[in-house]
Amino acid sequence: MEFNVINVGIWSVVPPLIAIALALITKEVIFSLILGVVSGVLIYVVGSGENLIGVFNTTADLLVLKVGDNASMIIFLSLLGSVVALIARSGGAQAYGVWAAKKLKSKQGSTFLTAILGLLIFIDDYFNCLTVGTVMKPVTDRFKVSREKLAYLIDSTAAPVCVIAPISSWAAAVVSYAPFVNGMPGMEAFVRAIPINLYALLTILMVFVISLRKNGDYGPMAVAEKLAASKDMLVDDEIALNDNIAKLKPSDKGTVGDLIFPVIFLIIVCITAMLFYGGFWDGSGKSIRESFGDTDAGMALTLGGLLTILLCFFFYVPRKLISFADFFSAIVDGIKAMVPAIVILTLAWTIGGVCKDMLGTGPFVAELAKGSNIIPLIPALLFLCACGISFATGTSWGTFGILIPISVDICNSLSPELSLTCLAAVMGGGVFGDHCSPISDSTILSSTGAGCSHIKHVNTQIPYALTAASASLVGYVIAGFVIKPLGQTGAVALAVSVSVVILIALLIILPKVYQKRLARV
Repeated sequence: MEFNVINVGIWSVVPPLIAIALALITKEVIFSLILGVVSGVLIYVVGSGENLIGVFNTTADLLVLKVGDNASMIIFLSLLGSVVALIARSGGAQAYGVWAAKKLKSKQGSTFLTAILGLLIFIDDYFNCLTVGTVMKPVTDRFKVSREKLAYLIDSTAAPVCVIAPISSWAAAVVSYAPFVNGMPGMEAFVRAIPINLYALLTILMVFVISLRKNGDYGPMAVAEKLAASKDMLVDDEIALNDNIAKLKPSDKGTVGDLIFPVIFLIIVCITAMLFYGGFWDGSGKSIRESFGDTDAGMALTLGGLLTILLCFFFYVPRKLISFADFFSAIVDGIKAMVPAIVILTLAWTIGGVCKDMLGTGPFVAELAKGSNIIPLIPALLFLCACGISFATGTSWGTFGILIPISVDICNSLSPELSLTCLAAVMGGGVFGDHCSPISDSTILSSTGAGCSHIKHVNTQIPYALTAASASLVGYVIAGFVIKPLGQTGAVALAVSVSVVILIALLIILPKVYQKRLARV
């Protein structure tokens, strides 16, 4: 099933704008996404000269196509929901929470540990979002860290970490879009662009500053933190995930190992499965990097989830932590808990299909930036363009596919010395939009993993994302102007230094600006 992309000009940005605006205004994500999808299909049908009745069957066709394309990820989410439910029922999560609360002496310690765990799981952002949430939610709840802040910590150590990790599914995607950059192999360019990937680096730095600093929050996040400090996190009626799981009575015989062992097993099996599906052991002589680049991440994660459930059966049932009947009841409850996230993800994939496969939203926006010939400002313009495309479409990989080839062509013809800076600008901008767009899959999964209302996560994270993006933008402007006189190394050093200073200054000033407003809440 294929669709022909049509040129509808400015109309191509209407569907994502409708979805994003309605989601922020109404707080109803599913309703907003449905209207965004339908409006996009309507524009496509009218632009193609088809009968208006075709809106309905075209929408249905696109939905079916996206569900089919992402079937393995849907199955993985269901299996992971079951794993979470089984761990909760075994008493492992409860025991871990009690243990961590004794070991950790402060709220800052729990958020810092969350950030560290997010850095360690860099293979895939989907896996990162759900695993970190599963492990750390009991701990942060005990220290009354808001679910919004947990979602921010998860989201900010998912894609920003993956996009600077050479051994990750993200690196493989970037290299596939740019096999060669200014004469150097794509992977070499990816690695050399890491120091100037300002948004990713500043976001990670910001996570640690926010997690360790007392009273360092601002905007809606500061309000969320104040509310969390005055209530029991485990009985929040607005928490979207684990309503069914929370009702399961955990075993009083569970230990920390009943949480840690299945999670470590899941990580090891998923990484091994990625290498297997990537052909690492098929005799072709592929390296680990090449195997990660050729793997089927959805199938690997699904296999990991299935084997982890089997492990849980033999690990819990014989020890009578869970009865035979309760084991399968918990599996069903875990799947039920994932249904809202799966529905939202399916609609997000669908509106992404409208933008990419029908209306060509990305190329339209990209062409607006490509028309500029202000050479020193090219990195900053590409960064802004990537931010806009990824925010509107909810996908960083789609943004990479559109803008990376364009940035390579622009630099080859106008300013080859800017190639690495422009590559990093596109990657960072793509992560920004994917990081805070209401229709982004990783944003949805971060709120799911944290058990946080999706729209609350978006509202609280956007000011933080804009803070890092603003400092990054200044850095790219500086890099563009000083690359010739200072060279790549000097330009990177100056751009990074100025961006870090700006970010730290903003993180000192903004909490003070919001202090009076917070006092009135």
